[in-house]
Amino acid sequence: MALVSMTGFAESAGALEALRWRWEARSVNGRGLDLRLRTPPGFDGLEPPARLLAAERIRRGSLQVTLTVESQDSVRGLKVDPVALASAVKLAREVAAETGLAPARVDGLLALKGVIVQEDNASLDPVARAGRDAAILKSLADTFDALAKARAGEGTRLAALLTGQIDEIARLTGEAAKLAAAQLPLLRDKLAGQLKELIAKPPVPEERLAQEVALLALKADVREELDRLSAHVQEARQLIQSGEAVGRKLDFLAQEFNREANTLCSKSADIALTRLGLNLKAVIDQFREQAQNVE
Repeated sequence: MALVSMTGFAESAGALEALRWRWEARSVNGRGLDLRLRTPPGFDGLEPPARLLAAERIRRGSLQVTLTVESQDSVRGLKVDPVALASAVKLAREVAAETGLAPARVDGLLALKGVIVQEDNASLDPVARAGRDAAILKSLADTFDALAKARAGEGTRLAALLTGQIDEIARLTGEAAKLAAAQLPLLRDKLAGQLKELIAKPPVPEERLAQEVALLALKADVREELDRLSAHVQEARQLIQSGEAVGRKLDFLAQEFNREANTLCSKSADIALTRLGLNLKAVIDQFREQAQNVE
């Protein structure tokens, strides 16, 4: 499996006798799998199987799924579901008896979900309703399949983008290593110049100067940070090529990239190395932004 994005859109339509319906599914970034399903009155029973269908195909993302339904029947209206109304009346009486509050009004009972339904839905017997729901869920499965395909296509684009950013991080890390290697003579010259200005006589012994340079070089040593950056580059490449859901790991790796780049800038004793570290941080920020789109 290639890299998968959490962003995508898909739709599908279906029909059964006089009924027509249309599904729309939108997916954006999310910490987990979050499905928000919108259905017309009378189709509430679709939600549990819809969640199962989504979980079979999608691991992460915030999904907004909407069902619109139209009937070609000439007569469509609203009808009271007697079973739902009876249950609501019974519950209202029990609450009134226990609490002493006034019984619920008719308008309040009719406003409860499922009490008033569309006439074409209310007239269906259980077998017909099951057949209708199965056909609508088949369309939903097709929608989720199309959404997964769209997310995979976007993931291919993301993989190319992330790979380019990783290549740039690797390039900047290599340049930083070259600049870091040249820091020792620069530190020596800088320290010698400062001491010369402060102390004209007597001259500073060469041994003392070497000790000070060694201390400054130790504080400015960025080899460990550069080694970790190189290791993170290899890890990022492996994650992208693994074919697994690696979005969380890439996001964590971006934080580690940023941590090493910050330390590199703070240790730098050369303006060129500092400037390069800032460029590195900019690329890492771009990498992290794109990694947050990965499933």
